[in-house]
Amino acid sequence: MSPGEETRLGLRLHYDGSGFFGWQSQKEERTVQGELEAAVERLTGRRRTVIGSGRTDRGVHATGQVAAVDVPARWTPTEFRRACNAVLPGDLWVQEVRRVAPDFHPRYDAVARTYVYRVGLAREAWSPFHKRWCWPVRGSVDRKALEAAAARVPGDRSFRAFAKTGQPERGYRCVVETAEWSDWGELGLAFTIRANRYLHHMVRYLVGTMVDVARGRRPPEDVSALLEEPSPALETSPPAPPRGLFLAHVEYPADAWGADGGPDPADAAFTTRAEER
Repeated sequence: MSPGEETRLGLRLHYDGSGFFGWQSQKEERTVQGELEAAVERLTGRRRTVIGSGRTDRGVHATGQVAAVDVPARWTPTEFRRACNAVLPGDLWVQEVRRVAPDFHPRYDAVARTYVYRVGLAREAWSPFHKRWCWPVRGSVDRKALEAAAARVPGDRSFRAFAKTGQPERGYRCVVETAEWSDWGELGLAFTIRANRYLHHMVRYLVGTMVDVARGRRPPEDVSALLEEPSPALETSPPAPPRGLFLAHVEYPADAWGADGGPDPADAAFTTRAEER
């Protein structure tokens, strides 16, 4: 192994987005990418770009963000993960590190992404130990109406009405494979959506609109109308707040995501216990 040889590592990340101005580096703001690049510089001796699978917005969390960085080949995945976690702040954690191909790209190689949005319905959701990571909603919510609205979402269709800003160069079509509500323990409900791509604020606009339907503030037909023939006369509801949104998982072809350097058994056990709580 020559002294100048490098290797590309893939990272799976957890972070509490409350204290970050999103993923992307900004000169005068604290960001996830900025903290990671500072940690890598501390470990390797020079500034290196950390590429992410997507740009989560300010206040959005992650339990499955993926990133990649080139480091000296002497670093093994296990050593790099442990060293990173030793110098990163407490609201950012590297769950897993794997050796990946030199041309692996977290964004362009991804085939699907899953987001989860939590809505708190129980009184306990307003606790400071929960409301930081959910949208506490007062009043009654019709679950059947939520489920009926979500059932209208899957398919290969335009989500232009649910986008804060346009993406004319890439179009507005997204292929949504899963969109469903389920129990979030005893605290409320969670919306899970899996798609090949997303538009800016798309999930939050979907959730905000569906919750308004479930609270009787607008008819269920609005969801279909916004998806089929959006017009200036019909708008979405305000977007759900960012604190309830999690980037939960990013999927890749089997041959794109390396096989070595998974999390230690102790970390895996901790993650499982945490998810059960």
